[in-house]
Amino acid sequence: MPGRLGRRQGEALRGDRRHRPQGGDRGPGRGPDRAGGPCEGRRRGRARRAPKTASGAPEGPRVSRPRVRFAPSPTGDLHVGNARTALFNWLYARRHGGRFILRIEDTDAARSHPEHEAGLIDDLRWLGLGWDEGIEAEGEAGPYRQSERLPLYQERARGLVSRGLAYPCFCTTDQLEAERAVQREAGRASLYSGRCRGIPAAEAAGRLAREGGAIRFDVAAAARGETAVSFADRVHGTVRFPLTQIGDFILLRRDGWPSYNFAVVVDDLLMGITHVIRGDDHLSNTPRQALVYRALGAGVLPEFAHLPLIVGPGGAPLSKREGAASIGWFRRQGYPPEGLVNALALLGWAPPGGQELLTREEMIALFDLDGVSRAPAAFDGGKLDALAARHMARLPQARLAGLAMEHLSRAGVVAPEGSPDVWEWVGRLAMLYAERLPRMSELPSLASFLFDFSAQACLADLEVKRTLADQKARRVIEALAARIGSEPLTAPRFQALADEIRRQTGAKGRDLYHPMRVALTGSPSGPELVKLLPVIEEGSRLPLKRRVASCAERVRALLEATSGAVL
Repeated sequence: MPGRLGRRQGEALRGDRRHRPQGGDRGPGRGPDRAGGPCEGRRRGRARRAPKTASGAPEGPRVSRPRVRFAPSPTGDLHVGNARTALFNWLYARRHGGRFILRIEDTDAARSHPEHEAGLIDDLRWLGLGWDEGIEAEGEAGPYRQSERLPLYQERARGLVSRGLAYPCFCTTDQLEAERAVQREAGRASLYSGRCRGIPAAEAAGRLAREGGAIRFDVAAAARGETAVSFADRVHGTVRFPLTQIGDFILLRRDGWPSYNFAVVVDDLLMGITHVIRGDDHLSNTPRQALVYRALGAGVLPEFAHLPLIVGPGGAPLSKREGAASIGWFRRQGYPPEGLVNALALLGWAPPGGQELLTREEMIALFDLDGVSRAPAAFDGGKLDALAARHMARLPQARLAGLAMEHLSRAGVVAPEGSPDVWEWVGRLAMLYAERLPRMSELPSLASFLFDFSAQACLADLEVKRTLADQKARRVIEALAARIGSEPLTAPRFQALADEIRRQTGAKGRDLYHPMRVALTGSPSGPELVKLLPVIEEGSRLPLKRRVASCAERVRALLEATSGAVL
């Protein structure tokens, strides 16, 4: 398959069997060698859309067991953009029966921390994006942490030097900064001048042994007379990048650690990566990487797909509310992972037929790179909440109970080590609100009227106060108080009481049920009464940290608090 990399492509790099494999990209490279020029002809037309199957899913190109990777850097939390990249790689692998690999790119030693790596892994697992090879998994292409692969990079860099495709560089930071200052003043791009390129090989080798130094890639030598680098992208079409905008860039830094653009190519080749699916911010890195692929002996490039930028409303940078928050934040807020994954999938990808509410299985069946747009994808918090609420409503009671216990215990209304009866009750409570609840952190507030009931606190609500002051409504409430007794108020008993009160007072519809709701719950709104009242009654009999008053207690307390009062 054109553009596809497999096991054969890594043969030239296998080298020393001591490093035989055991088993997101990190941000763009740092420093002056990161800068790139504008892409020429970024869009030269899209490939024809694939035909659809009988189920409506696009067939897409025939792909034989692709190998994709997510390669984050452990320098911070997993955020929306990287999580979307991980998801698209995962979906592509699952759709085509391939392998999803997790690699950790930790060559930025000063900023990489084990706790960030642990957090990334935990968040991926919470999202349900399990991997087939990589960190904490079996595989034949390891190690999967770049800091454990340094000999591999150093050996390949030395090989490029010996073949005249790279050279030692002894320039100091001050010298490089002076060069850049001159270029900036002249309005030119900051590209390396090639100062050390002309040092004779024997002299350079001697100095490298004595002084140490960096290793730079010789772009002109690798280009072999070509004036531009071209590659095909599944999202952007054919991309052409002029070599005049690419200076000789660093492969190995003076400390022996690799640059991003070198390490990522070595790793992708050795791991047999067939498809590189990553953010649009890496598009300008790809020409450099294409040259390194060629220099390392790759016959063909992997297939590239650069995903659109994620922005806020109106194209503004993301705020925390609009998606710049970490995945851990959404998790702590109690969003169901199914809802967040569904929302992430729609950031730049349009399912056939415009369907938006998707299960994981539906996403796998429908996902295709031809459905990915080039246009920036707007993170819509309202859409996330709508999708999350619909997924929340689909969760079984046991899942809801687990989510709700975390937030109710944090609010101090239940003990986290509650009995099975408490867990059962919490699950039933959560089910009452699931359809309107995008995140479980809202449940304590929505259900606050249940706990530590106070008639005076209820009367602070103007609607409650008005209802108890209305003569017709009060007759309904007094009739209810006379009949309610001490027997638990089940749904059938509530309906029987409502029928009796309707016959006695003549009230019906809202005039009957609204006063009853206010009196029985202390709140003017909430879930359906026939479902809510049994939950109140059951809660009143449980040993919760904050007591739930029974329906009868609520009715009597509200009448007593307003008896003879001017409301």
